[in-house]
Amino acid sequence: MKNNNNISGPSPVKPREIRPKIRTLIFALQIIVVAALLVLWLSSESIQKSKDLWVLFIYSFPSQFLIPIVPHEPVLLYFGKFYSPLTVALVDIAGTLLTEALNYSVFKYIIDTNFFQKMRHTKSAAKVVELFNRAPFVALLVAGLTPVPFYPFRFLVVMARYPIWKYLLAVFLSRTPRFYVLALIGRAIKIPNYLIIVIFIILIASVNGPILIRFLKKRQGNKTYAS
Repeated sequence: MKNNNNISGPSPVKPREIRPKIRTLIFALQIIVVAALLVLWLSSESIQKSKDLWVLFIYSFPSQFLIPIVPHEPVLLYFGKFYSPLTVALVDIAGTLLTEALNYSVFKYIIDTNFFQKMRHTKSAAKVVELFNRAPFVALLVAGLTPVPFYPFRFLVVMARYPIWKYLLAVFLSRTPRFYVLALIGRAIKIPNYLIIVIFIILIASVNGPILIRFLKKRQGNKTYAS
């Protein structure tokens, strides 16, 4: 009789082999979903003019995901004209917390790659993390309350391995009053829609303009070098 124990079937897939694939899939899905929301908002005039609170909630994702290309503040000024500042702030902070949880997940995936692991251990990166770790919660509160660019802190909290629950708590405590104040300004002043659009365009130009200029200069430099 043949010994069935010698018959070797396909080796089972190890959990360690599955996890990277699942993480990559989740990473890709997160990017695709937020990109789709951004395209939907930019391509739909009816959504842009909508006064429904679900639009405010959904807009939090493309306007606060990683390094956003569309500003967040003008939408708060707009919705502040139609709803109480508290309602606007609470709806917006709900979307913001979900978005920041996504940011943490995506940046953690990026940080865990070999390239960024090497960068993480450089002297400059270690120095920045060390400065942040001196008062991380206070730094997040200040960054969330003030109009300074917040996206570097999304990357920094992951580099410093700062707990996500503390990060989200700092976002909640700092961003909620800021959203409330912006909605209150929108309600008190009743800023005309055309002026909100102007503010929107100025903010887009101020954020993306320098990036575009650097890209064009680099491209021009490459052409000059090639010729």
